[in-house]
Amino acid sequence: MSTAPKPALKPPLSERDHIKGPAEAQIELVEYGDFECPHCGRAALVVNQLTEEMGDRLRFAFRHFPLSKMHPHARLAAQAAEAAGAQGKFWEMHDLLFANASALEPQNLVEYATLLELDIARFESELAAETYTGRVQEDVASGVRSGVNGTPTFFVNGKRHNGGYTIESLQEGIAMAGTRE
Repeated sequence: MSTAPKPALKPPLSERDHIKGPAEAQIELVEYGDFECPHCGRAALVVNQLTEEMGDRLRFAFRHFPLSKMHPHARLAAQAAEAAGAQGKFWEMHDLLFANASALEPQNLVEYATLLELDIARFESELAAETYTGRVQEDVASGVRSGVNGTPTFFVNGKRHNGGYTIESLQEGIAMAGTRE
């Protein structure tokens, strides 16, 4: 009896991705997430713990997969993260959005941008113009090609992690994946 291969990450990480950790890290963890998803919010805490524990052995990337029918604010929140990223503050906005997942109205997003000392006129203009819609949609399309159908979905060293997102489950998935080449 053969087992079907796990879905692979498509495309692999590149300079377009938001990445924490060194390129030569032994483990590459990619999450497809939604800022309004409560499960993703819990997973963000687990990823932060993993990042602290593993240090330079872990390279983490976040890709957007807003489930807009269930989470009506998720797509705009993803665009806000991209707008913050354009000003060098993606990860700071990422953390604020997950910490405040129940407050993602446009005025809340501007409050978070203000806290991060972003250029507010630019931030508001880019959100109004939907400047980052294409960027978010690219992530969604890559998720679909990679077999993502819910959030959070993780990939370890390019292969889908089919376990949960508890610290133990992700540690087990990382241990089973071995190091990347």
